[in-house]
Amino acid sequence: VTWLREAWLLASLEGGTGKIRSGHMLAALLADETLSRSVKDAAPSLLSLPADALRRGGLDALTEGSIEAEEAGAPLPGDAAAGVAAAPGEAPRGGGPLDQFCTDLTAQAKAGKIDPILGRDGEIRQVIDILTRRRQNNPILTGEPGVGKTAVAEGLALRIAAGDVPEALRKVKLMSLDLGLLQAGAGVKGEFENRLKGVIDAVKASPTPIVMFIDEAHTLIGAGGAAGQNDAANLLKPALARGELRCLAATTWAEYKKYFEKDAALTRRFQVVAVGEPSVALAQAMLRGLVGTLEKHHGVRILDEAVEQACILSARYIPARQLPDKGVSLLDTACARVSMSQAAIPAPLEDRQRRLDLIATELGAIARETAAGADHLSRRTALEDERTALQTELAALESRWAEEKGLVA
Repeated sequence: VTWLREAWLLASLEGGTGKIRSGHMLAALLADETLSRSVKDAAPSLLSLPADALRRGGLDALTEGSIEAEEAGAPLPGDAAAGVAAAPGEAPRGGGPLDQFCTDLTAQAKAGKIDPILGRDGEIRQVIDILTRRRQNNPILTGEPGVGKTAVAEGLALRIAAGDVPEALRKVKLMSLDLGLLQAGAGVKGEFENRLKGVIDAVKASPTPIVMFIDEAHTLIGAGGAAGQNDAANLLKPALARGELRCLAATTWAEYKKYFEKDAALTRRFQVVAVGEPSVALAQAMLRGLVGTLEKHHGVRILDEAVEQACILSARYIPARQLPDKGVSLLDTACARVSMSQAAIPAPLEDRQRRLDLIATELGAIARETAAGADHLSRRTALEDERTALQTELAALESRWAEEKGLVA
């Protein structure tokens, strides 16, 4: 087990791959004193192998032309370092830590992959003010779930892509750190810290200034600690304090009070930007910015009255959620219903067809029992009468549906 663990560490931390190759096994064998003593007794010739070459990139040269070298070039499914081709406007997965664990929001904004953000100009200006400071330049967006904290970060990315920011931020890249991806597969002690330090070092070394966006930032507290490691917040604190890393974080009020306020040092690193629930009128303006995207996705036409009523009705009847999230959800659901109605069978038609199928099944069972001598005459008569009535209703509904389809065709 010790041998495999050391080989995995060499492969993932030094080799940047999820595959354990023969060279990693040999290097781990030679590096461990207990294991190397066993090798000396069993196969002394192995001690003459160049351990440094096995550890520092010479493995490909030593295995060139072998089957192992060919297999090593094939990516593992789900391997973060496998170099998976990315969609246009997204950073390719593979290569450096930023490519593996981050998403370039400014690139997505330039590629038109982010929806327009309206009604959050005040919060975006406040974020810009904090980011342009020399010290304590790390804003944290706090607000109830669904008020649009992530949308503020996307709005900042859109402004950077459009050049609508101060000169100090025009060349900045806003990159979203995926903490889940950073922790995935980091069960070996030390690997999570190494990944996070790699991201921090890559940000420091980047020729283009980078602002790191961390959504659900409360997960920083204790991230990696399950395996007895330091949590991510403690690893970020020094870089944040020295101004080597600028972060835009987002979390809810409850999580901020539960985690951040208990850590005074971490609280000092961040400046709170409150993101409140918008009024119904402002939420309507926000939804109008999404109308074009929803129309294109669902293939329907959305009237402005639908936008207004989505906000009014959701505010009245869905008190447990926040605008604009519940307004968007209601409008999106309505569009999906209308879109489905253009092709799917209407619910009244489907219900009657399903009932006819059940009647046919029950009549079949009655016929089998009648053949065996049972008396089900009254039940069979009732089912046949119901079937006749349903068939009449079904024919009328099908005729009406055909007429309505002809009107919208």
